[in-house]
Amino acid sequence: MPGIDLLIETTARLRAPDGCPWDREQNHRTICDCLVEEVAELLQAIDRNDDANLREELGDLLFHVVLHAQMASEAGKFNFDDVAREVNEKMVRRHPHVFGDGVKLGSSDAVITQWEQIKLKEKGAKPPSVFKELPASLNAILTAREVWKQIRKKQLDAHLAVDIPTVDKLATGLTEEAAGRQLFELIAACRDAGIDPDSALRRRTAQVVGEAESRAPKA
Repeated sequence: MPGIDLLIETTARLRAPDGCPWDREQNHRTICDCLVEEVAELLQAIDRNDDANLREELGDLLFHVVLHAQMASEAGKFNFDDVAREVNEKMVRRHPHVFGDGVKLGSSDAVITQWEQIKLKEKGAKPPSVFKELPASLNAILTAREVWKQIRKKQLDAHLAVDIPTVDKLATGLTEEAAGRQLFELIAACRDAGIDPDSALRRRTAQVVGEAESRAPKA
């Protein structure tokens, strides 16, 4: 039996009336913190280039996907096969340059642009005026990175909130090691100064967004 079928069967058994009391008590909300921890452990394995641990952590993350699908199946909503088929269809649909008759794309930027256009068409939504909506749970660093990505991509005017020449200068020759060292030192300095770096970055990012939106051409 394929490994995924074994896992689905095991998960269903854990959730059965005579299964594991802990697993039976869980719902989509109660295991959110566990899911976040598993993702963090997966990232740690990647950072350490630990292939054995990477395999283990991918399995733990997969178990969460199967467990959520099992809960949904019990409620008559969907099952794991529905999840797998839907994401497979999405990947095929959003890669017409690979699976369809679409024009062959020669760069990652072109692929991303096409992906966003297809996604927009599928969801029938209006393009965001400036910034796309980001998950509220996204951490401050990832939110700031995404905001800056949109500023660069859309060539938004944010010079009053961001010293762009300084950003360009800092980026020149910047390595991951140097960035990590500088970020750690800044966070350490924030701690010694009684500043919460997460809150500081979150609020600054909000200011940058506000400035960029106020200066963006109106649709």
